[in-house]
Amino acid sequence: MKPAHLLLFIVLAVLQSATPAKEKWQNLCNGVDLRDWRLLNGTAEFYYQDGVITGVSQINTPNTVLATTKNYDDFILEFETLVDDGLNSGVQIRSLSLPEFKNGRVHGHQIEIDPSPRAWSGGIYDEARRGWLYNLEGNPAGKQAFRHGQWNQYRVEAIGHSIRAWINGIPTADIIDEMTPSGFIALQVHSIGNDAALAGKIVRWRNLRILTENLQQYKTPEDRAIPQISWLNNRLSEREKSEGWQLLWDGVTTQGWRGAKLATFPQQGWEIRDGILTVLKSSGGESRAGGDIVTEQRFSDFELEVDFKLTPGANSGIKYFVDTELNQGEGSAIGCEYQLLDDAVHPDANLGKSGNRTLAALYDLIAPDARLYAPNENTSKRQNQYGWNRARIVARGRSVAHYLNGIKQVEYERGTQMWRALVSHSKYEVWPRFGELPEGQILLQEHGDEVAFRNIKIRILK
Repeated sequence: MKPAHLLLFIVLAVLQSATPAKEKWQNLCNGVDLRDWRLLNGTAEFYYQDGVITGVSQINTPNTVLATTKNYDDFILEFETLVDDGLNSGVQIRSLSLPEFKNGRVHGHQIEIDPSPRAWSGGIYDEARRGWLYNLEGNPAGKQAFRHGQWNQYRVEAIGHSIRAWINGIPTADIIDEMTPSGFIALQVHSIGNDAALAGKIVRWRNLRILTENLQQYKTPEDRAIPQISWLNNRLSEREKSEGWQLLWDGVTTQGWRGAKLATFPQQGWEIRDGILTVLKSSGGESRAGGDIVTEQRFSDFELEVDFKLTPGANSGIKYFVDTELNQGEGSAIGCEYQLLDDAVHPDANLGKSGNRTLAALYDLIAPDARLYAPNENTSKRQNQYGWNRARIVARGRSVAHYLNGIKQVEYERGTQMWRALVSHSKYEVWPRFGELPEGQILLQEHGDEVAFRNIKIRILK
């Protein structure tokens, strides 16, 4: 080969290697029928016609899903959907149906199709397990992405622990989650109970295609247009690290914590096992066994997240702006309290005033009500009764907010005339300037009931 020809050959080879490979999309529909899919859980109708899969709602049947016969782990999925108003739906990804799990009930991640006024289309729901992993209350632009009465283009990128979603090019959800890395894809017709008015409503899908090769080359570039929510256990995601989050508990030791009335961590009443910090069942009294535990560090402006799991009838709390010197006698240390309570069983839910001792309340001061901040929600709380729930407390200056599973429940200002009036009619009236400390410790309460904690993390707000 002549030198000139050799040079041309090398240049062409380099150019060819630098050219991105063509995307190898696979159609999830064979273009003829639904033989590559299977019906699970319910009896709602699905049929295929002219390139469109249609699901039809039916009364008195549980959620019905049409699932692929093949499982997928990492992929990019695209589809279009058109749904009747009033009918909830979704697309399951990395989902399973196992005999040992609730008699085969389909469970796993679901990309929401939600034409209701709540507008959580494109959010991520963990079907039959943890509930909402990403609602859209923290993503107002995403709530506007779904177009009623029109075909909507969805894109889902599930790569490693990352799951992200878009509707019509607008980002709607971004989570980090390591649960169930592989499973089928399924189209859902949601249960309508016995509501005859919703019978016969339809949801349609078309142009379902999936990409499973060269995903790093074709994935959407990382950005921070919307919040990311991590569900890793006692570990920070790379984005959390870059945003200043730090673990308040390492998941293994007692480092950074001590008893509220001790110089060290309690020798009894608390247990660390399998990445879970548990206050053990005792007499049911307040701080009478192992006692409360507090951080060694004090905090002023902060954002705190704590995952917790209640046992039936349990009572506990997360306190902040705590001064352990205020109460050296019986009972709990003094500070503002995010109430942890099994409202359905524990009698404290009916004490206090107007619900100000229920779950997520500012204890004995302000009752929670998500509908003040998410008026289109159909419930005042999004709670997994005895599963894991996430508390979030945001304190900046005098402003404080409580969140439960991503939905704001309480918002207030410390140190105002209204604040002091609230305090004067509460159990805290005996403590001068209660709740007005510029900084304080974080506390997990021992109230004699078993409550588990994990994923305790904080970031300092500037």
